Amino acid sequence: MLLPATVLAGGAARAADPQTEVTFSPIDLDGPAVTTVTVTVRNTAPKRMRDVRVSFSGPVGWVVEPEVRTLKSGIAANARATVTFELLVPAPSSGFQLLNFTATALYEGGDGLARATGSRTERRGEPLSSLAAAYNNVGVTDESNTAPGDFDGGGNSFSAQKLADVGLRPGASVTALGAELTWPDVPSGAKDNVSSGGQAISLSGSGSKLVFLGSGVGNNAVGTARVFYTDGTSSTGTFGFPNWSFQNVTDHGATQIAASNGRNRQDGYGNAGVTYSVFAHSVPLQAGKTVDLVVLPGQGGIHVFAMAIAP
Repeated sequence: MLLPATVLAGGAARAADPQTEVTFSPIDLDGPAVTTVTVTVRNTAPKRMRDVRVSFSGPVGWVVEPEVRTLKSGIAANARATVTFELLVPAPSSGFQLLNFTATALYEGGDGLARATGSRTERRGEPLSSLAAAYNNVGVTDESNTAPGDFDGGGNSFSAQKLADVGLRPGASVTALGAELTWPDVPSGAKDNVSSGGQAISLSGSGSKLVFLGSGVGNNAVGTARVFYTDGTSSTGTFGFPNWSFQNVTDHGATQIAASNGRNRQDGYGNAGVTYSVFAHSVPLQAGKTVDLVVLPGQGGIHVFAMAIAP
């Protein structure tokens, strides 16, 4: 899917000043193949642009030829020029990808800013059908069989019995930050949460914010989620969870939803009297737009049990 280009000009300028515009054509991502990309540089200023050098770049490892195109004659005032590049598009890898492309113009004259860029992110591949399809971690086990658990990388997990005591049973409805979420409806000892690693998840709906239910491993379980909308635009938001125990429950701006007593270790239930918590946090959504998919942060310490859109 094609996303709108973002145009940025280097240097300082007043908002009303004309700025050089850099855009580029749609990119055929059906590799392996060599495709042509056309970059357009528009001089919106009343002065000629001189010594214009244009470059184009794709994801790390993608080959672009040539490295630079030079417009020796420059670009007249209120005119535009185009150059082309050959882009070697590799075969798609498995899963979903976000691919970043940037065109850059370096110049003298024109608006006097010396540099302008146009960037765009394109999608390749399909997102996972649901959060459950991305489950990759066992966070809850039964006290009679704790061995499958490894929420924290040390073989420890939440106790199913102690979570049930505070209302978190398989399939239970959870109200948090204005959203209605569902606790994972899976048996104890099965994969029930996502250790966040940039997974792309399909999600549909509109609202004010996207709410995540989960907990953290370590004290720095914070990252940025990206939300894509059906009109091709996207937004980002940063959220995090405190460590499931031994950290202030309001750290990272999270809200404690449930506090269970103790945890399961590989040798059975233990740590009675110590609280192990589940939290909620959210990122804002753009008003009036319909969510298409969510890309989770690339931070494995963020563990997500559920997510939902709040009105």
